[in-house]
Order: sequence, then C-alpha cells, then structure tokens
Amino acid sequence: MTQTLKNYARDQWFESTSGLVEIRSAIDNSIVAHTGTEGLDFAAVLDHARTVGGPNLRRMTFHERAYMIKGLASAIMAHKEALYAISATTGATRSDSWIDIEGGAGTLFVMSSKARRELPDGHILTDGDFEPIGRRGTFVGQHVYTSRPGAAVHINAFNFPVWGMLEKLGPTLLAGVPAVVKPATQGAQLAEACVRIMIDSGLLPKGALQLLVGSVGDLFDHLTCQDVVSFTGSAATAAKLKNHPVVQRESVRFVAEQDSLNASILAPDAQPGTPEFDLFVKEVVREMITKAGQKCTAIRRALVPAELLGAAEAAIRGRLEKVVVGNPMSEGVTMGALASMKQLEDVREKARLFASEAELVFGDPELVDAAGVEPNTGAFVSPMLFRADAPWKANVIHDVEAFGPVATLMPYHGVDDAIALANRGKGSLALSIFTYDPALARRFIEGAGAYHGRILFIDRDCAAESTGHGSPLPMLIHGGPGRAGGGEELGGVRGVKHYMQRSALQGSPRTLSGIVDKWLPGAPQPTGEVHPFRLTFGELEVGYTYNTPSRTITIEDIEHFAEFTGDAFYAHMDEEAAAANPFFPGRVAHGYLILSFAAGLFVDPAPGPVLANYGLDNLRFLKPITPGTAIEVALTVKSKKMRAPGEYGEVTWAVSVTDGDGDVAATYDLLTMNAV
Repeated sequence: MTQTLKNYARDQWFESTSGLVEIRSAIDNSIVAHTGTEGLDFAAVLDHARTVGGPNLRRMTFHERAYMIKGLASAIMAHKEALYAISATTGATRSDSWIDIEGGAGTLFVMSSKARRELPDGHILTDGDFEPIGRRGTFVGQHVYTSRPGAAVHINAFNFPVWGMLEKLGPTLLAGVPAVVKPATQGAQLAEACVRIMIDSGLLPKGALQLLVGSVGDLFDHLTCQDVVSFTGSAATAAKLKNHPVVQRESVRFVAEQDSLNASILAPDAQPGTPEFDLFVKEVVREMITKAGQKCTAIRRALVPAELLGAAEAAIRGRLEKVVVGNPMSEGVTMGALASMKQLEDVREKARLFASEAELVFGDPELVDAAGVEPNTGAFVSPMLFRADAPWKANVIHDVEAFGPVATLMPYHGVDDAIALANRGKGSLALSIFTYDPALARRFIEGAGAYHGRILFIDRDCAAESTGHGSPLPMLIHGGPGRAGGGEELGGVRGVKHYMQRSALQGSPRTLSGIVDKWLPGAPQPTGEVHPFRLTFGELEVGYTYNTPSRTITIEDIEHFAEFTGDAFYAHMDEEAAAANPFFPGRVAHGYLILSFAAGLFVDPAPGPVLANYGLDNLRFLKPITPGTAIEVALTVKSKKMRAPGEYGEVTWAVSVTDGDGDVAATYDLLTMNAV
C-alpha cells in the first residue's frame, strides 16, 4: 500500500486525506508516496511555534541548544541505513546519499561544537567589544544579539532532502527560534523520515519543529516582522515569495539561496601534465555526475585557456566515457537518476537551448543506456558536455541553469577575460580556480571576489584534503550575490545570527555588564578576603577582583631577564640607544618581564580550582616601565563559560598592570580552565 506522508503540526502527526499529490520513484516512476497539507490551520501552526516552541527554546541556553542538536545528529546517524534505503528512490547513489544524510548530520555536529566554543552559556550574544562613549567612562555602548520571538519558515529544495533541511535547522534552533519546515514535494518522503527520527529522539521541546509535506496554503498571510523565511530553490519562486504582500508590509527577514551558474577556471599555469590540469578535469567530471548534477554549487561553466581547449575537452570526455548511469542500487553504477520525470524533461529542454549556441561534444539528452533498469524507465539521462568556442557571443549558457549533469566548456584569452566570463554569471555560490601560482590567485580574487560567495583554490598541495568545488561547509558561509540570491547561510555563528536581532545598547558599564553577564571597564569590581584562585568555577562572580601588592622592577631584574632569556634587545640593555628611540625615555623593562612579574603577583601557587592557564588574548603594552618603577595588578573575572558540565569551565580574566602613578602599563585577557 502506498504510503501517505504525514505533517507534524502542533506536536501531533496529521495525515491529509484530500488534495493529495503523488511522489514517484526516480528509478522506475512508480508511486512511492502521497503527500498533502489540506486541512491544516496554518495560522495555528505559526501561533504554536511562537507561543509554545519559542518560549521553550529561549528558556534553554546556547549550550543547552548545542547539546540538543548534537543529540539530534547522533539520532540520525543511528538510523542512517533506513534513510539510505529511502534515499535510493530519489535517484541518489550511496555516495550521493552520504553527502545528504551523513553530511547533514555532520553539519549539526560542527554547529554544536562551534556553538559550545564560541557562544556563551547564556541567552544574550555580544557582538564585538564595548564602545566607550562618555569621556569619564560612565556611559558606554555594546551591540548584542537576542532571539527573535517569531518563527522560521524553511522552504527547502528537492536535491538534498536531509542536508538542505539540517543546514537551516541547526542555526535556527541554536538561535532559540522554532522552525516550520516545508520540504520540496519530490524527496519529501526522505525529509519526513528524518523528522520522525528527530521527533522520536525526545530531544526537541514542544513546538520547536513542525513539518509541512505539501502546499504552504495561506501560511505567508500570517507572517510577522519577527519571523524569518529561509528559502532554497529557483529565482522565480524566490521572487514570488519575496514580493508577497505580507513579506513586504511586515519587512519579514528573507534569506535566499537560488539559481547559480557556478564556474571553474583552469589557470594559464595549469598546463597538461601538471597536477592542477588533472585535478581540474577530475573535478569538472565529479561535479557533473555527483547527485546527477543536481547541486546548487555544481560546475556549470568550465573555463580554460584558448590554447588548451582541445586538450581539456579530450581529457574530460575520456573521464565521462567511464561513467556508468543506472539504478543507484546496482553494483558499478556511478551516476543515478534525476529526481523526477519532470526534472528529466526540464534538463532536456535546457540542453536543447544550449545546443542553439554551443556544440554538444559528449552525451545525448534523449538517449541513455541505464544499467539495472528496464529501457525507457526512470529519470535517467547521460552526462552532457557542451563546447562554446565563442562564449562572448553566447547568452543562454551564461543565463540558464540546466539542473542536471550538464556543463559547458569554453575558452578564454588571458586572465582578465577569464574573470569577466566567470562574472558574467551575475553572481554565483561557488567559483573554483586551479592554479599553483599565488600571484595569479591574487589577480583572480581581486577581479572576481565580488561576484562569488565562495572561492576555492585547488592545487597539488591541498588537493588531498580539499572538500571539492561543490561542498558547502558548516564553518563557511553558503550563499552568493546577485543571481545566487544574496544570502549567507551557514558560516558557523554567522548563520545563527540570521535568526536573531542585533540591538545597540547604551548605558552605564554597571548596567550593561549585568545584561551581558560580562565585566566591562568601569563596572563595579567587588573584592573579598578569598583569593579568586581559591574559588571554584561556580563560586566566581563576574566582576570579582583581586588587587595585588606592588613589586619594584630594578635594573638588575632587567639585566638578569635579558641574560636568562637571551632577549638583549637594545631598548633593555643600551641606555643611549634606548633614549634615542622616540618611544622610550631610556632603558625599559621587557614586556614579557612585566607579564612574568604580574603573574608572580597574582598567582596563588597551591593546588586548587584553577586547572590550567591556556593562553592570553588582546595583549597590549601601553606605557614603558623604567627601572625603579613599582607595578601592581588588578585581576578581574571578566566572563565565564561552562565547557564540560560537572567538570570544568573557562574563565576569562581581565588583567590590568599599572605603574606607581596609576597609569596602565599593560592589559590582557588571561584564559584559565577552572574546576566546577
């Protein structure tokens, strides 16, 4: 019996019984599922997200949300084989599905790790350093991010039902915003199965995630200024949604990732016989056949020096001849099917357009001998390589994306011509350049950087570790200007900020410190009888300060330090030369001598809650210390962050070294691990 996919709305599974749409197998065109949303109250869906999901998520800290998405990733990995079996019906090979399923889970793992390292264990995220405003330091500014009390509507594409969903879901949940996920109809069976795994894990709070497996109905009519729409798909659909009256009236935040005519450039130095030439050929073919070319980042235009056009064509054709198209579950198949018969016809139509201005030098849009299936069954098509000898006279190849295993090879005449051709795509998600010449690499980035969201340089040194032209990474932004939509998904913590609101706070250091749970200069610095190194992580209060006794630095100290370390820089050892320096009055103490003596003043040496000093940040030497000057230190708890619950946390200490006149000689942040 054919499965009817269910929606997950208001924390219940709901099956629509009317207005259903068929989902067909990409392999044999048989019906694998029905889907629909008729009967759902879309206003109630959004209201549930805002009134139940949002408050539940916002009660959790960034770190608690990070552990939650790590658990979701683990649950997906534990059930990955069930997802692989469903993925085959979308036409994906095992390696294609690995990118989608395990790549999606991997994105959540990375986002969780980065959040625990880079975000506070709290609810407010500071953006940059504080800004002094008043002369006396009693009025300051601080930018912060807070969670938006709306919902995130995710409109996803058909090509990666799992990864495409999770790469949006991770940052959204980390931001404390509930998600309403709408997968593309084709492939929705895989997205629904993945959502079931996440719901069944029990890790998601009520209202945090809802799933719509059909039309969004009047959902957009109920959006507000606090909601976010994150879209992946065609430029035409993106424009339609962006121009929805409610989106315009409410200034709904809209993040788009859409059509992209990505390019790859073989640089002039990458001649046949070089590793870079071979790597280029391999990458062009890999991008053509992975996911049957149904990747928003796939290479659509391959640019080579005019004199290498014939050699590049022969090498690419040689690799394409080894590609085996067929049932992704059949042994030896290296390229599966397109997602649907509709997609097959679309690719064929685009190929016919390309043929009007470029020569088809490999493949046939109408014929393919697919392994493991009956003839004329399924959405199979051969890889197609076109060659455009006069790319500046062509238009379609620079304006139309064939979302399948189709690429166009074209010549360029000089680096500037290559840059201009790459940029003629009017904005892309990814550009790759194969060169071993750093000077050429610089010319390409200066000329093409503004038109491409990600630029990958591949050479013999990085090839073994390179993730390839078409692989978005969770720590780097995924998006691009112009035609590509202007969005920036992923990018580590940058992606989280899309779902938060940035505000500029102004007030006293005391007030703002209390808001951001971080000591700011000018805020109170309470002291106590107990040395702070005797206090556990939990006992330390932000702002708690230890003021040390003073220590006088002598000329003997400076000379001993120079002899002991080997640092005999003239400013420390030659009075006449030091006095001639515009920055020093004469011989001065080493900066690192000041740091060492400062540590000697504030360190409590006995074993205790301080487990390790793991570094310094923001070190600045502000005033030279001359022999005979006494220094003292103020050690202040600046911020705290739990790293291993029940074991230890990170403490950042603001260290200020002053001289006998009260002037600041050095400042830095000391980083320690402290037992709880």
